[in-house]
Amino acid sequence: MSEQELIYLLALQKVPNIGDISAKKLLRTLGSAEAIFKSTKKELKLIEGFGDLKINSIHDSLYMEEAEQELLFIEKENIEVRYFEDRNYPDYLKHCIDAPILLFQKGNIDLAHKKIVSIVGTRKVTTHGVAFCEQLIEELAPLNPVIVSGFAYGVDICAHKAAMAHGLQTIGCLAHGLDQIYPKAHAKYENEVMNHGGFMTDFWSGSYFDRKNFLKRNRIIAGLSEVTIVIESAEKGGSLVTADIANSYNREVFAVPGRNTDQLSKGCNNLIKTQQARLLTNVADLVYVLNWDIRDQKKQQTQLFVELSTEEQFVFDTLKKLGKSEVDVLALQCKLPTFKLNPILLVLELKGVVRPLPGKQFEVI
Repeated sequence: MSEQELIYLLALQKVPNIGDISAKKLLRTLGSAEAIFKSTKKELKLIEGFGDLKINSIHDSLYMEEAEQELLFIEKENIEVRYFEDRNYPDYLKHCIDAPILLFQKGNIDLAHKKIVSIVGTRKVTTHGVAFCEQLIEELAPLNPVIVSGFAYGVDICAHKAAMAHGLQTIGCLAHGLDQIYPKAHAKYENEVMNHGGFMTDFWSGSYFDRKNFLKRNRIIAGLSEVTIVIESAEKGGSLVTADIANSYNREVFAVPGRNTDQLSKGCNNLIKTQQARLLTNVADLVYVLNWDIRDQKKQQTQLFVELSTEEQFVFDTLKKLGKSEVDVLALQCKLPTFKLNPILLVLELKGVVRPLPGKQFEVI
């Protein structure tokens, strides 16, 4: 798009009383952001839902001036701008009714043909939650997914760090502009995240830290991916808001169960109990529900021969003798702990030689 049109779009994004849904309605009715600002009050009033309050805001010259200043910041910091009608706008997010008209990003983000997983949870994550998050991402690593989270304390930063440890892309969705990092304690991870993905936001530089900004940010976390996973959550919390938004987008939601006496499992248990989330105990649950195994098997079926490592061959041969088996039983037969067996089974799925069955069972194809 032209620089002038971007200025008009920035101004439209800044206008109060007009959210992303209304902005898209204006753009599709009038054709461009420039046409919106050059329309008369009479013309704007013909559009359903636009009264004096919204129209007067559009004709305030202040927002054009602020847009010009923000463009200078964008150019100076080499920030990439994604417009919701552009081909390079994130595919999953594009289908969300309230997705931002403009999305700002920096780093090395590549979402083309990627599996995208959002992981959220409490800021007061337990050692059990950390261990589950790290193991889940380790087992997902062969699928090369992009891991999305909010760069906050607790589960968020755990997910980002685990993704980077396994060489995966990770995206931090921020509740403020790209001129700062919050919390400041996480500034030490900024460059590493930029090298392994980057940051996204729809907030301008100089945005104030406000609770509603974090809630607004959650729609991007939920919208970017095809699945949202809640690791741990109290009975109330921002991660439950993200799960609710993901459900409203008709995306898959998973939650990790816990004991009913654990305060930080109550939110997850309630999601499962009210059927707002599927139960997640290991990566096989995720792969099975999302049919990722089926999609990847099709790629493998073009190969005449599949090479297996010594360890993979041993697990494959053991499963072949059993016909089909639950993971725990197979682990005993192979004399392997389940946390080591699960990644091997996932690789065997990717190679198209085994497949998961209901009830956490596997069989040789």
